[in-house]
Amino acid sequence: MGPSVLALATARAAHWDGMLAKCASLIAAVEVAALGAPSAQALAPSGLRGFVTRSPSMPVCVEGVPCSTVARNTPLLFFRSGRKVSTRTDGTGHYRVALAPGWWNVSTVSALRTGSGITPHAVRVFAARFRVVNLDIDTGIR
Repeated sequence: MGPSVLALATARAAHWDGMLAKCASLIAAVEVAALGAPSAQALAPSGLRGFVTRSPSMPVCVEGVPCSTVARNTPLLFFRSGRKVSTRTDGTGHYRVALAPGWWNVSTVSALRTGSGITPHAVRVFAARFRVVNLDIDTGIR
């Protein structure tokens, strides 16, 4: 005569308990790996965003009149270690660019004939966030 129904039920329950324990262990290992791994942060977006102005916009600044203008549709170049990322401001002078964390140099794409260029010249990107950095382009008007 074969095994009793009770013995089969007990064996089947033990099998499923073992499988559940293995699944729980696997899920816990995946959670630890995903939450603790540096690559999890690397997947989160990072970069810069802000507003770009050109100044001065006239040879003599007048009290009550802005001495800077919005840098509309202006190309920007971010570069480091041979890598280049370009973007352009929108019609209101705002930009947003995805960049890897670290220090980046910034310049305008077109060579300036006058002025000292763009400030700041170097910007830092933090992991997993878009940092606000406003830029100013020196026109050289004096």
